[in-house]
Amino acid sequence: MRPALRLLPLSLCIAVSLNARAGDDMPQNWSLCPVQDVVKPFAEAQAAPEGIGIDNTEQATDIEGDALTGTEENPVFNGNVTLRRGDQFMGADQLTYDKGQEHYTAEGSIRYQGSGLRMTAARAEGDQAKDVHTIHDLDYQLLANRGNGGAERVTLTGDIGSLHGATYSTCAPDARHWELRANRIDIDTEKGMAVARGATLRVGQVPIIYLPWFMFPTDERRRTGLLFPSVSNSSRNGLDWKQPIYLNLAPNYDATLNPRLMTNRGVQLGAQFRYLVEGGAGVVDGTWMPDDDLRDSDRSMIRYGAFQNVNRNWQARANLNWISDSRYYEDFSSSLDGLSQSTSFSEIGVYGRGHGWEAGITSDYWQLADFTLTEADLPYNRVPRAYVHWERGLGLHFVGGVDAEMVRFRHPLFDAGSRLDVKPWISLPLEGDSWFVKPTAAFRHTSYELDESLTASRSRSRSQPIFSFDSGLFFDRDTRVKGKDYLQTIEPRLYYLHVPYAYQDDMPLFDTQPLTFSWGQLFRDNRYSGADRQADANQLTLALSTRMIRQSDGRERFSASLGQIRYFDESRVSIPGEPVTEKGRSAWVADANYAPTDRWTFGASYQWDPKFNRTDLASIRARYLLPDDGVFNLGYRYRRSLLEQADVSFLYPINPTWSVVGRYYYSMYDSKALETIAGLQWDSCCVAVRLVARRYVHNRAGDLSNSVLLEIELKGLGSAGQDTRRALRRAILGYNRDDLYLVPPQTATGQPTPPAIDTVNDASP
Repeated sequence: MRPALRLLPLSLCIAVSLNARAGDDMPQNWSLCPVQDVVKPFAEAQAAPEGIGIDNTEQATDIEGDALTGTEENPVFNGNVTLRRGDQFMGADQLTYDKGQEHYTAEGSIRYQGSGLRMTAARAEGDQAKDVHTIHDLDYQLLANRGNGGAERVTLTGDIGSLHGATYSTCAPDARHWELRANRIDIDTEKGMAVARGATLRVGQVPIIYLPWFMFPTDERRRTGLLFPSVSNSSRNGLDWKQPIYLNLAPNYDATLNPRLMTNRGVQLGAQFRYLVEGGAGVVDGTWMPDDDLRDSDRSMIRYGAFQNVNRNWQARANLNWISDSRYYEDFSSSLDGLSQSTSFSEIGVYGRGHGWEAGITSDYWQLADFTLTEADLPYNRVPRAYVHWERGLGLHFVGGVDAEMVRFRHPLFDAGSRLDVKPWISLPLEGDSWFVKPTAAFRHTSYELDESLTASRSRSRSQPIFSFDSGLFFDRDTRVKGKDYLQTIEPRLYYLHVPYAYQDDMPLFDTQPLTFSWGQLFRDNRYSGADRQADANQLTLALSTRMIRQSDGRERFSASLGQIRYFDESRVSIPGEPVTEKGRSAWVADANYAPTDRWTFGASYQWDPKFNRTDLASIRARYLLPDDGVFNLGYRYRRSLLEQADVSFLYPINPTWSVVGRYYYSMYDSKALETIAGLQWDSCCVAVRLVARRYVHNRAGDLSNSVLLEIELKGLGSAGQDTRRALRRAILGYNRDDLYLVPPQTATGQPTPPAIDTVNDASP
């Protein structure tokens, strides 16, 4: 017998239909919500099965009551009537069932729990034959996401349901900061769609939005419709309104239209198309502004990012970007990242990886994205480029391999050519528990076929042997500091490099530049990127690292490293404008990190050149984790003849509901603040409001722009206004505490961290 249980899908539909939440990669903060049940737990329901992995449709229905009266055809259950089916529970004071008419009536203290919600009602009745059911005066509470509300009457006919006088909120009844009300909501559970009539969103007792009719989904299926708009205001763009329109075209591809109005610029049309196929996926983005009032021209951008697996070892990837003009990133990016992009980079290729080998065939293209530069400043395009890395054990502890690359270079202004670079090598890595040695011998051959107009002689070549010897020791001991056990290590390291001189001044410079001097460069066999120059060397690196590791949890409390190169001979290879690497000593490279407590973290990097008695680089960083997810960051960066900057940012909780945020990013070289942020946040159980004022450099001329961002978030429903949290996460490291664990840690041993992969340049505000 299954009376009344046909109502259960509708009960869940009530909650889902009103719970139209906006997606966010930051979890919502419910810590301020008091433990207050709108619908109190049912003592009788506690004995019901937990329902983990239970299919309720295959479970039998058990009915119990204090007394059974009536007849066999018309049974009446009285007193503490309970119905259980799997993890679902329903209770009532009285249940009457007419078997002939298949009609039931449940009265008195109707209670239901299951499928993620708890519900009470005054009366329920229905016709099982006609599949028509009605619930009167119900209240419900979601068990997972704190939503709650009620309805005057609910009717269900098959998969079609109607809610009359329905409400929804995530606020407690005694602090109803916001509530969604609707005169009527018609729900089709089969299609997963609902139509609301006479819907009103109230903040407090004030109605702020009224919609006489709108359609929305009731489940997680993707559907065509409007997404939440983005609204902001700035001195540069004016009022900025973007209204995304989602198009569900097929199960494996969709599109989003992004019409955008900027009162100071005009109308911009944007679109994104996504697809998913077997073994691959891709995204196409584009924008078009027919007439930018500030530039008096049309503006556009297209980008395409995709991958496709060819087989288990090979994958095709594409990262293609095109912009209409060299000011696009500067004008349409609301962060300083837009100013740092001087080029737009595109690459497409096929990449392979297997046991002991990597290979690829690619092509790349550079486009100017800085109006202060010319095409003469663009890097050479590599069309195409083929490379391979292979290594294999050769027996008797020997390891051998080869690195090879073949490139065809092109440039819109300059003649170019082709380059072949081959570097076979053999190594003998030996190691023990407290030591390692690794002698390596290599032979590098580089040859060119140049365009005839570039030089009278088309061919160039260079061949050089390369020998290196890397070695290190590991000392460790157990120690005790302030009553806590630590493991202390001392790790000396020696790296010798010898490369004989080869004349290279007649060779072109296609993709080669000096690398920034750093800890990692102490242990490289070439101080240049690219293959156009192989530096001669007769040098020895001396380095020392130490660490203090807490035994209880493995956390590194202290680390420090110090290293320097001793040049036995002057390096004769150079590129135009580069200072000569003279005989003597390099700058000292030092790095240290110290965490005196679980809240405080300090770090410093320093390079000092004893030859000129000067500082080449200095960096100081400090972080304090405040209670209640607060954070304070302090940073100072200096690089000789290039930059000197100070950066202070914080999230300071005044109390559990109020907090202030800020950032001051200042350039001493320019005597100007690059970005200033001041904001106030108010957070409650079900509402959050963030007001942020921002002043920042928005173009390469150093002009400043002002903007005010306001976001009102109704937790469990969505938010209105600009996405302030995205801007604050970019400006304040640790604004979302989880971001701290995504930052690559500083390593005392100087092992380089892998570079971040940016497949699509983001110029969206």
